[in-house]
Amino acid sequence: MLLLIKNADVYAPEAAGRCDLLLGGGKILRMEPDIRIPRKYCEVIEARNLVAVPGFIDGHVHIMGGGGEGGFATRTPGLPLTDAIRGGVTTVVGCLGTDGYTRHMAGLLAKAKGLEEEGISTFVYSGSYGLPLRTLLPSLEEDLLFIDKVIGAGEVALSDHRSSQPTFEAFVQVVAMARRGGLLSGKAGVVNVHLGDGPRGLDFLRRVIAETELMAHQMLPTHINRNPHLFEEGIAYAKAGGFVDFTTSTLASYLKDGEIPCPKALRRMLEAGVDPGHITFTSDGQGSLPDWDDSGRLLEVSVGRVTSLFPAVRQAVLEEGIPLETALRVITSNPARILKLKAKGRLATGLDADVVLVDPKDLEVRTVIAKGRLLMKAGKVLAKGLFE
Repeated sequence: MLLLIKNADVYAPEAAGRCDLLLGGGKILRMEPDIRIPRKYCEVIEARNLVAVPGFIDGHVHIMGGGGEGGFATRTPGLPLTDAIRGGVTTVVGCLGTDGYTRHMAGLLAKAKGLEEEGISTFVYSGSYGLPLRTLLPSLEEDLLFIDKVIGAGEVALSDHRSSQPTFEAFVQVVAMARRGGLLSGKAGVVNVHLGDGPRGLDFLRRVIAETELMAHQMLPTHINRNPHLFEEGIAYAKAGGFVDFTTSTLASYLKDGEIPCPKALRRMLEAGVDPGHITFTSDGQGSLPDWDDSGRLLEVSVGRVTSLFPAVRQAVLEEGIPLETALRVITSNPARILKLKAKGRLATGLDADVVLVDPKDLEVRTVIAKGRLLMKAGKVLAKGLFE
């Protein structure tokens, strides 16, 4: 059955005016004003008072859970499908984290395939915090070449007491492997880099660009908004051509200690002259959010949520005055371009039918369509994971 969205105010993410969207076979078949199809051939969604935007891409999600920094009981649970649906997230990139031992690539890939069967699009990074990488096949290049869902490596931890404290040479080798594997497979070959609170900050990434033939677009550093020093480094890094990623899941203690909320971080970067195409938001969903004391002792741990992703964009628009089409880019067209997800991140004929309808007044998610399948309609979730 075809699905016809009528009279939506389309942001593709650029403002495209009022359009109809005809969806079928998982794709956008037509996007133009006043598409007329006999009702017996399609289901119609009237969207006259709604805004249609691309389905959201969350490029950093611990889909099978993460954590464990406080012992086995602190291992966090995996991603429920309904969290993604409620958050308007139609594409996720799964990753491991601190624990690359009780969590491993085979399980990560299996969880990604399960979520895909349940209704959303999934990709994964190969490896975890530590180096050398623990890949599924003998090398990162082979993971990229022979496993469709693998699009890069990570999250590799730097400037953090939980990292493997790799040498610069070891880190460069990972970026080089990602580059080669990406070239051979036609994929992005991005290295997702976890940055902690350590004083070295972005030093290794700057050195890669300055001292080797490798390029900034092979690396995507995340958690850039975690403290004022790293954030200022991030501004300079992005203005020099690098990409930066902000984390939307947070704790009150993080904000008290100086973390910059994503909406404010986006505004400040744009005011500093950063190219808006170089910024992404991710949720760190299902990852652990540990709170440490000064001696490195764990005080408490919470769980990141993919449902934090779009609220950060909403606040950027409603509270920080950022235009909707600019704010949307950080969770749609920017990650799609950086990660080479060519059918994602935009509304256009021939691309994947991932569409979110939001209320223009409060920007609340009302309807979610992933690969042409209606997962939420008028605020009611229509699909659940098998065991939810």
